[in-house]
Amino acid sequence: MERNHQNPIINFLKFIIPFILLFNTLLIAQWQTDMRLTNDSAASHTAFNNAWGIASNGSTVHIVFDDDRIDNDNNYEIYYKRSTDNGLTWSADIRLTNSFGWSKHPSIAISGQTIHIVWWDWRDGYKKIYYKRSTDNGVTWGTDTRIVDLLESFSISPSITVTEENVHVTWVDDRDGNREIYYKHSTDGGLSWGPDTRLTIAEGNSIYPSISVVGQSVHLAWYDYRMAPAAIYYKRSTNNGTDWESEVLLVNSAPHFAWDVCISVNNQNIHIVWADLRNAGDPEIYYKKSSDLGTTWGSDIRLTNDPNLSSYPSIIAVNGNVHVTWMDDRDGNPEIYYKLSTNEGNSWEGDLRLTNNPGGSAGASVSVSGTYVYTAWYDGRDGNTEIYYKCNPTGNPLTGISTINSEIPKKFSLSQNYPNPFNPMTKIQFAISKQSNISLKILDVTGKIVVSVIEDLQMSPGNYEEFFESKSLASGVYFYSLYADDILLETKKMVLLK
Repeated sequence: MERNHQNPIINFLKFIIPFILLFNTLLIAQWQTDMRLTNDSAASHTAFNNAWGIASNGSTVHIVFDDDRIDNDNNYEIYYKRSTDNGLTWSADIRLTNSFGWSKHPSIAISGQTIHIVWWDWRDGYKKIYYKRSTDNGVTWGTDTRIVDLLESFSISPSITVTEENVHVTWVDDRDGNREIYYKHSTDGGLSWGPDTRLTIAEGNSIYPSISVVGQSVHLAWYDYRMAPAAIYYKRSTNNGTDWESEVLLVNSAPHFAWDVCISVNNQNIHIVWADLRNAGDPEIYYKKSSDLGTTWGSDIRLTNDPNLSSYPSIIAVNGNVHVTWMDDRDGNPEIYYKLSTNEGNSWEGDLRLTNNPGGSAGASVSVSGTYVYTAWYDGRDGNTEIYYKCNPTGNPLTGISTINSEIPKKFSLSQNYPNPFNPMTKIQFAISKQSNISLKILDVTGKIVVSVIEDLQMSPGNYEEFFESKSLASGVYFYSLYADDILLETKKMVLLK
C-alpha cells in the first residue's frame, strides 16, 4: 500500500480553505431569508418606484402599503406596520385609512420619531393627495389631511421626503389639461402647508416624480413625453422649495424610452437610477450622479446587462454607500435584484438576486439604517400578492468612523477638530453617553447644511473620531454640529483654507 507523504499542513489547508471562503462570502452578503408580512386573501402592494414604501431609523423599520382585503367596504386602503428590533418581529397590520373610495400608492419618510405618509385617495370623487403623520414612531397616528384642495382634477403618484421639520411632497396633477408635476411643502413638520406650486409646463405628460432633500437643497426627477419618446428631467431648489431653478434634460435616449426614475441625495452627491430602452429595445437599469448638488452631471452608467426586462429601480444613498433594487425577469419570471456601490457610485459590485419564487416579485423599495439594509416588495408566490421583506444586517459598511476606546462617557461631547485650519482633511472627535441615532453635519455661515458627515446612524456609547475631507467645499468658515435623536447637542467652528 502506498503511503500519502503530503505535508499534513497542506492537507489541512486544502480542507479548511473552502470553508474560509464560504464564511467570508456569508459575511459579505448576509441577506436573510424572505419574510412574509401580510396574510390575507386580497392583493397587497408596495409603493411605485418613484417613492419609498419602507423607511428606517435606528432599529425601527416602517412599511406602508395598500391592500384591498374585505373590510366592510372591499376597496383599497392604506396599511402600516413596523418592527422595533431590526425586522426580527413585526406589529400587526394597522389600517390607516377608512374611506369610501380607493386609497393607493403610499409613500413614507421619517425624521426622528415623526413619520410622514402621503398617498392618493378617491374619497372625494376625485383622486387627491392625502397626508398623515405619527409623532411617536408609529404608535399613534393623526387624522387624514387632504393637502391638495382643487377638486376638479386628479392628483396621483405622490413622493415625499423630509429633513427635520421641512416636509416636501410632489405629485402628478392634470388641472392644466395634461399631467404636470406639482409640489408643496411644510416647514412645521406637516402641521400646515404652503401653496401648490406647478413645476413643469410641457405639452406632453409629465409623470412619476421622485424627490429627495439634504438640508435646504431639494432635488426632483421625473420623466415626461414632451420630446416623444419619454426622457428624464431634473429640477432643484436651493432654498427649501421656495424657488426652483429651470429644469434640466438629464437623460435623452431618443429614439428610445427612458422612464421609471428614482432619486436619492447624500451630502454633495445626487444619485439617479432609471430604466432605459437604448439597448436595442432591451430595458436595462442605468445610473448617473452629480457630485456638486446638481450643477454638473456625470455620464450615464449601465448597471444591468441581461436579455430580459429590468425595470422599477429604487435607490438610497447613505454615507458613501449607494444601494439599488429593481425588478428583473432574466430568470423567466420577475424577481428582485440588488446592487451596491461603496464609493459614491464610482464602481459597482455584481448583481445579486434577492428572491427566488415562481409567483413573481415586484415593487421593491430600499432603506438603510446603520449597517442594516432593508427592502420590501409585493410578491405573488402565495396565489395573490402579499408584502414581503428581507434585510442584510451588514450590508451598509460604515466608512470613516473609528472607535477611540470603549469607555462609556458620562455625557455627550464634541471636540475641536484637528488640524484647524485644515486642507483638505480634518479629524472630528465626539463622545456618546447612550445609544442614540447620531448625525454630524457641516454648516456654512448662513446655517445651511452643506454636508451630512454622519446621517441618523445608530451608535453605541463610546468615544469616536471621524475624518472629514472637504472635497467640493470652498475656503471659508464652517460650523459642525452633533445631533443625537435629532436633538442638537453642540456646535463648533472650523476653518477651511485651500
